[in-house]
Amino acid sequence: MLRWGAIVFGSLALAGAAQAADGPKVKVESGVLVGAQTDRARIFRNVPYAAPPVGDLRWASPQKPLAWSGERDAAVNGPSCPQKMNADGTPNEGSANGPTSEDCLQLNVFAPLEAKKAPVMVWLHGGGHKTGGGWIYDGQNFARDGVVLVAINYRLGPLGYFAHPALGTDQGGNYGLMDQVAALQWVKRNIAAFGGDPANVTVFGESAGGSSTLALLAAPAAKGLFHKAVVQSGGGWSAPETLAHKQEEGLALAGKLGARDLAQLRALPAQVLADEGAGADYGPFVDGRWLKQTPAQAFAAGRAIDVPLIIGANSGEDSLLGRRLPNAAAMAAEIPATVKAAYPDEAANGDEALVRAVFGDRYMVGPARWLAGQAAAGKPAWLYHFSYVGSRFRPMGVTRAAHAAEIQYVFEYWGRRTPLSMVAADDRAMADLMHGCWVAFAKTGAPKCAVAWPAYEAADDELVEFGADSGVRSGFRKRQLDAQEQVALPSLALPEN
Repeated sequence: MLRWGAIVFGSLALAGAAQAADGPKVKVESGVLVGAQTDRARIFRNVPYAAPPVGDLRWASPQKPLAWSGERDAAVNGPSCPQKMNADGTPNEGSANGPTSEDCLQLNVFAPLEAKKAPVMVWLHGGGHKTGGGWIYDGQNFARDGVVLVAINYRLGPLGYFAHPALGTDQGGNYGLMDQVAALQWVKRNIAAFGGDPANVTVFGESAGGSSTLALLAAPAAKGLFHKAVVQSGGGWSAPETLAHKQEEGLALAGKLGARDLAQLRALPAQVLADEGAGADYGPFVDGRWLKQTPAQAFAAGRAIDVPLIIGANSGEDSLLGRRLPNAAAMAAEIPATVKAAYPDEAANGDEALVRAVFGDRYMVGPARWLAGQAAAGKPAWLYHFSYVGSRFRPMGVTRAAHAAEIQYVFEYWGRRTPLSMVAADDRAMADLMHGCWVAFAKTGAPKCAVAWPAYEAADDELVEFGADSGVRSGFRKRQLDAQEQVALPSLALPEN
């Protein structure tokens, strides 16, 4: 789900960094790592957190990483997990390019230069559960501010979320989610070696990474592995999908590829699976083992892992629909009357304006508010809305913050798609604000930062808007979001009160 406006952080040039042979060394359970160092961080790349998921381990629970002898070079990024790449080498929809490999269950660690029991943040990348990579994101500014940042890869597409009768039901099918749990287990066992505190771990992610964070909150196996969570544009109002339905999809893909049994499926080149499965939808689903409920069901039943939560979405989430909607009239005709009635201003501006507003609220903004309300019954939750438009986009007539636009401000890092010459003072101020809120949350369990951010309560219905004039808003889009709840909630098979 990471498209135009995506922030690509790319490979770190490491200008002025120590060479690998002379770099910082850390001993983890599998062996010794030799990383690199800058003025902000000690950096360890391409660190295995699980055994290569190849051969009989394709579509199997991740196993502990293999040990190595001697010192492992950890100064260079590893490959992305198999995914459909652009033929011209440019970043794809998940902002990934470069080499791919099925041997991709690795992570990058950015540690403060002098860290001792530092808070830890584990980043789950976006990309629709079928593109992207953890190596894309640079965590040096988190390390500079006293946080150990871990960015992981996890299996994607039909290698990450796949069910088939030949696999049985014991494994389930949520291999990407299993990888995320395995990475968190690795962090618990090893992060102290980097100066991190395994008792203070925050999971955060955007888009597919945000929905993965919600899935972890609903996954019993993840309990105790993290202590706070941040969901950036992660949705949350998805109807349940069953293991039987996913098995039907798996059979269809196998038939398309001419694979008659599990041995033939496992013999298929990983890139063939990634390419042929690129047009389907993937992501965590109710498999009866790793996920027994959807995140919405778990929150509604009070069974979600109870940790402090930040959750929110952007003002221009409809960027996921693309720049033009040639079938806007047909899409508008499908909007329920009760929802359409709550959008008179948008409707007056035409079908496309209506469809875009309804889409953003239905799939991102509405679920964020509802989940914040559900979470508020336990540990506190904080709701946000990101509407800031970067200075370089304003002359183009852009008025809303696209899907994923907040990432560069959270990381306080501009990436290779935003030259520093195009970063204005107000852009830097927004990055300083958001990054500061996320760091404070990781350190203290509350976003005690430069904006007075109240914990969410449905009765008060307050959030913080990060925008041209940041601050607290009460009853934000209440009429529209109430209408969205009225229509969406009955479709989610929520438990009865």
